[in-house]
Amino acid sequence: MSPSGLRVVVEADGGARGNPGPAGFGAVVRDADSSDVLAERSGALGVTTNNVAEYSGLIAGLEAAAEFGAAEVEVRMDSKLVVEQMSGRWQIKNAGLRPLAAKAAALVRRFEKVSYTWVPRERNKHADALANQAMDAAADKPTAAHKPEKVERAPRASWEPPATVPTRLLLVRHGATELTAQGRYSGRGDVSLSEAGLAQARATGARVAALGAPIAAVVTSPLTRCVRTGEAISAALAGNVPLAVEPDLVECDFGEWEGRTFAEVRTQWPDEMDAWLASTSVAPPGGESFRAVATRVRRAVATILKAYPEKTVVVVSHVSPLKLILRDALAAGDALLHRLYLDPAGLSIIDNWADGGVAVRSVNETGHL
Repeated sequence: MSPSGLRVVVEADGGARGNPGPAGFGAVVRDADSSDVLAERSGALGVTTNNVAEYSGLIAGLEAAAEFGAAEVEVRMDSKLVVEQMSGRWQIKNAGLRPLAAKAAALVRRFEKVSYTWVPRERNKHADALANQAMDAAADKPTAAHKPEKVERAPRASWEPPATVPTRLLLVRHGATELTAQGRYSGRGDVSLSEAGLAQARATGARVAALGAPIAAVVTSPLTRCVRTGEAISAALAGNVPLAVEPDLVECDFGEWEGRTFAEVRTQWPDEMDAWLASTSVAPPGGESFRAVATRVRRAVATILKAYPEKTVVVVSHVSPLKLILRDALAAGDALLHRLYLDPAGLSIIDNWADGGVAVRSVNETGHL
C-alpha cells in the first residue's frame, strides 16, 4: 500500500525500568483522516535509558510510515525532550542520543512534511502499552497487558545479497571549469568546461565504458558543464546511448555568493555563512537552501528510477545535488554535506532496489583521472 499523498499520524513512546534498565519501545501508525491503525511496532532493547527508548520508538514509527509511502507525518509523543530536539528548538547535548537523532533526521527527509506534537501520556496510551509490553520482554517478565492482534517489528538489517536486479546509478560530478580551479562558488552560472575539465570528462567516459555494463541513458543537469561532460561519456560508450536533461539536477542557487571565492564570502558574510553551515534550511542571501535542493533532487532520482528499472544510468550533476543523493543513500546526517569532498569528474556508484534497498558501492572514485 503506497497511496499518493497519504497523511499519517505516528504515535511513539519508549521507556526503561530503572533508567537505565530493561527498556523497550512502541509505535503506532494511523491514517490521519480515519484514525485507522495501519501498523504497530514494538521491540525490546535490553538495558538502556528512557531517552534512547523514546528515540527508538520514533525511529520505528518513521520507518513504518515510510514503508506505507506516507507523504506527510505528524509525530505525537509524550516525550518533551524528543519533540523539542527533533523540532530544532533544543540542542542535543547527550552524545549518546546524537546518532539516534541523526537516524531519525535521515528518515524525515523521505517525507514531504513532518511535524511534531507533544501530547500528555494519557493521549499516548496505545504506544505506551506497546512500549510496556516490550519492557516486560526486556525484563523477561511477560504480561497480560495490551496484546495487539498483530505487532509488526522493525525490519532487521541484513548482509544477505538481494536476489533481484537493482537500478544502478553512476553518479558523476562534471569536469573542472575555470571557477573550479579558482575555488569560487559556481551555482547557476552557465560556465563551460576548461580544457582540463574536458579531458577529465573523456577519462570518466573511458572508466564508465570499462565497467562493461550496458548503459541505458546518460542523464544530466541542464547546465553546459554537465551536458558537455555527459556528451563526452556518451561518446566513449558503444552503441547509441541517449542523453537526457533533467532540470532538477541543476546546482544549488548560491545567490549573492555566485562567482565569489570562499574566502570572500567568509569575509563579507560571516554570520550568514555560519548560519548556512549550521542548517540545511538556511539559504545564501538571494539563493536556495540545501533543503530545497534536496526536495527536487529526490524528485529527480525517483523519476530516473521509475524510467529505468533494473538498468544502469549515468547521472551527471554538481557537488551539492550529488552530496545530497549520497547523504540519503548512506542514511547520514547533514554534517556529511560539509565533510564529503567530490572531485571534478569523480565517480560514485549506488544500487537501488525496487523494495527500497540501497547499497553504496563507491564514493568519489578518481583513479581514472
